[in-house]
Amino acid sequence: MSLPRLPTLPRRLATALLALVAALVCALGATAASARAQVNWVVHGHGFGHGVGMSAYGAYGYALHGKGYKFILGHYYVGTSLGKISGPNTVRVLLGATSGDVTFSEATSACRTKLDPTRTYEAHRLGNTVVLRSSAGKPLARCGATLRAAGAGAIDITGVGRYRGALETVVNESGELNIVNALSVDNYVKGVIPNESPPSWPMAELKAQAVASRSFALTAGVGGDGYDLYADTRSQVYKGLESEYKRTNEAAEATRGKVVMYQGKIAETLFSACSGGHTESIQYVFGTAVPYLVGVPDPYDTECPLHTWTLKFSGQEISAKLAPYLDGKLTKVVVTKHGLTPRIMQAKLYGTGGVTTVTGEQLELALDGYSTWMSFERVGSGG
Repeated sequence: MSLPRLPTLPRRLATALLALVAALVCALGATAASARAQVNWVVHGHGFGHGVGMSAYGAYGYALHGKGYKFILGHYYVGTSLGKISGPNTVRVLLGATSGDVTFSEATSACRTKLDPTRTYEAHRLGNTVVLRSSAGKPLARCGATLRAAGAGAIDITGVGRYRGALETVVNESGELNIVNALSVDNYVKGVIPNESPPSWPMAELKAQAVASRSFALTAGVGGDGYDLYADTRSQVYKGLESEYKRTNEAAEATRGKVVMYQGKIAETLFSACSGGHTESIQYVFGTAVPYLVGVPDPYDTECPLHTWTLKFSGQEISAKLAPYLDGKLTKVVVTKHGLTPRIMQAKLYGTGGVTTVTGEQLELALDGYSTWMSFERVGSGG
């Protein structure tokens, strides 16, 4: 069965520990600020992220209750099984782009030219081609549209970081150089797991994250100029060698080559931070149904600090935030379409000047919420 192409994970909705911490700080600040003002509206919310696929905190909870990584993956990706890939399966990750030169070291070769790994070299754009130069600017080789520099396992890219695999610099449509890290998917996940799950979490959760991240990397290509994946939450958070931990590397090695499979193909394993108690079926978020991405109960998501959350506003505050979608001052919110869960797909905003329609994502963004699972309570008559 050929599955429909899934969209790239929206940057704002993908799971990231730092984003969750920032969200908690913002939530505390918002609550404190609202406490000083008259409260006319209370927004009750659940979860953080789009809620499709594996819930990181839910998986953490399952691991705490003795479930293994195979159970965890099977729970969130319904009807799937584990498979194993063969070969290196190279992925290419965009680390950045620059209009200047890209300086690097630890390379033993580039553009069919032998290099000294103790010396620094640079990739220099010349029209639509890339030239390998010494650190003093002396041309050493013409590389064509792409310069590829490899060493004995790692490359140090000045101002960017140290990464496993090779550096590739590619001239993009804007005339800049894309800075790309090309490496095996098994090495790639070592730089992902600690940025998506705390390294102190149970090994079962870290293994589940390793398999999900590997599967996602091999199915969620974005088709960029010389790259398949972003290094941020538009794909998965990837920070290379400097972010690796012993425990997360152990999880990567213990699951080496393992991927989630559905009917003979690698599954696109979306995940988010926490579901609020029930994951969502993908068609209610991204519009296309996928058999293994259906909503399931998430009983241990209560471990998440944003399992439930509350936002408080005065009438003036909420009307100002919703002004792009609201006619007049807000008097009522009516949810007209929701997903398998109470996540809002569409709602009507009743204003003093008329009735307008808004999507759940527009509400979430306008109100600085953490998911589209929201309900609205009017507690005062002010506005």
